[in-house]
Amino acid sequence: MLAIIGSGETSPTMVTVHRNLVSRLGLDNPQAMVLATPYAFQENAADVSARAQRYFADSVGLQVRIVAGTSPHADPAMAPPLARGDEPDEGRQAADIRTADWVFAGPGSPSYALAHWRAGPVAAGLRDRVLAGHGITVLASAAAAAVGQFTVPVYEIYKAGSAPRWLPGLDLLGTLGLTVAVVPHYDNAEGGRYDTRYCYLGMRRLTMMERELPAGAAVLGVDEHTAVLIDLRAEDIEIRGRGGVTVRRSGDSVVLPSGTRLSVADLRDLVRGIRRGREGAGTGDGARAGDGARAGDGAGTGDGAGTGDGSPARGDAGRGGDGSNADGNADEQAQWSAQCSAQWSAHWSALPLPEVMATAERGFGAAVGARDAGAMVGVILELETAITQWEADTDEDQGTEQARALLRSLIGRLGRAARDGLADPRDRLRPAVEPLIALRTALRGEGNFAAADAIREALAATGLDVSDTPDGPRWRPTETVLPADQGITSCSCCRVASDRSAGAHYPEGTPGLAACRPVAPGRGGDQGR
Repeated sequence: MLAIIGSGETSPTMVTVHRNLVSRLGLDNPQAMVLATPYAFQENAADVSARAQRYFADSVGLQVRIVAGTSPHADPAMAPPLARGDEPDEGRQAADIRTADWVFAGPGSPSYALAHWRAGPVAAGLRDRVLAGHGITVLASAAAAAVGQFTVPVYEIYKAGSAPRWLPGLDLLGTLGLTVAVVPHYDNAEGGRYDTRYCYLGMRRLTMMERELPAGAAVLGVDEHTAVLIDLRAEDIEIRGRGGVTVRRSGDSVVLPSGTRLSVADLRDLVRGIRRGREGAGTGDGARAGDGARAGDGAGTGDGAGTGDGSPARGDAGRGGDGSNADGNADEQAQWSAQCSAQWSAHWSALPLPEVMATAERGFGAAVGARDAGAMVGVILELETAITQWEADTDEDQGTEQARALLRSLIGRLGRAARDGLADPRDRLRPAVEPLIALRTALRGEGNFAAADAIREALAATGLDVSDTPDGPRWRPTETVLPADQGITSCSCCRVASDRSAGAHYPEGTPGLAACRPVAPGRGGDQGR
C-alpha cells in the first residue's frame, strides 16, 4: 500500500486510517520506521520525533524507530550538512528502507527532504518499495508533496517569497503512469480573509504554476485530514478522511470526495483529461468522476470537500460556535442532554481541532440551555481529552493554545452556573409565591382590590411581575437568574471579557479584551456592540 495524506497525519483524525493500514500487514511486531528528514533541520526535531513515537505507540499500537534519512552529499545550498558525528550509514539506511514493513515520512520542508533523499539512498529505496508493492508506505504533508513528478517548494514560496516554481519530485506515482504534482493541504483555510488553499499557494500562484506543467500532467490535490490509499498490487484507490481529492488540469477540476473508490486506470484517465463514462468509476458519496466539475464551484461537497468558496465543508459543526443558544433550539438541547459521552467522543475524534472547539462551545451552550450540569462537565472533559490527543500532532500547531483558553473559559462558565444555580428560579419561588397569588385572586373576588394591589406591589418589589390573563393570573421573575450563556453577548470580545470577570483565564494579548464592554441582556440598548 502507498498512502498519501494531505495533513493531520499524527492527529486523532487519522488514527483509524493508520490502524487500518497496519492491520493489513497481518504482523504482530512489524518493522516500522519514521523518516525524520523533512523536519531534521528544525531546532525541535528531537521533540517532533518523540511525539511521533508516542502517537504511533499510544494511538496506533505501533512501535516505530526514527531514521534520519539524511545524506552528507546533499546540496548545501538546499540542505546544509548535519554536524560531524550525525552522518548516517547510508548503506544501512538503504537496506532498512527497502525491507521495512512500514515506512512513514511527514511534516517539514519538501525541498529539504528532496535534497537529502536524492543525494542518498532514500529516493531509490522508496521507489523500489512502490515498484515491488512491498509493505506500507505512508507519505504525508511535506513528504506527500514530494511524491509526484513535480513538487511545491512551499517554504521558499510562501515563507521566503521566492518566485513560484516546481522542483523535481520523487515521481513515485510515475511508476503507476500518473504524471502529477501532488499538492497537500489543498483545502487549507488558515488564511481566513486571504487565500491559503493549495498548500498555501492560493489561486493566483497555483494558476501561474500549472501553466508550467507539461501536457498530460495534472495537479493532484489532497485535502487536509484526508488520505489516498493506493493498493499497489490490485491498483485500486480509496479516498478516506474529512475531505476529498481533486484532479485539476488547466483550471478544470474533478473532485473525488471521501468514500470514492476507483482504479488506478480511472485516475490515470482523469489525469490525462480522458473522462470515462463507465458506470461506477470514481463514484462514492455522490461523486461523479469525469463530470468536469470545477473545484470552488460547489462541486464535490460530500463529506467535507470544497464548499464553493475554497474552504472545506464543515457541515454544521461550527454553527452557533459562540456557545450561545440564541435560536432557542429545544431539539438541540434535548439531543445534547440525551447523548451519552461515548457517542460524542467518537464524533469528536473525527474532527480537526478548530471544529472540536466549535462543537464544544455549541454543546456547552446547549447543555446550559437544557440545565444539564452533567452534560456541561462532559463537554469540558471531552475537550480536555481532545487537547491531550492533539498535543501529539507533529504538524504545525492546530490551535492547542486557543483550545486551552476555551477550556478555561468553559470551566469559568461552569463555576458561574454553579454559583447562580441551574434550576429555574420559579421552582424555588413557587412555594412562597403561589399561595400569595391565590390569596390575591380571592381578595379580588371579594372586591378588596386595595389589599390585592398591595400583594401585587409587594411581589413587584421583590422582582416578580404579576399579570392578569383570561386564563388567570401569571407571574414571572423580571430579573431571572439567567443561564451562564445568556449573560454573554454574541461577539467574541464580550465573551472573553465576561469570562475573565467570572474567573476564566485567557493568555495576555488575547484579541478583543478591550474592544467593548459586555452588556447583560435587558440592561441597555447597545447589547452586542
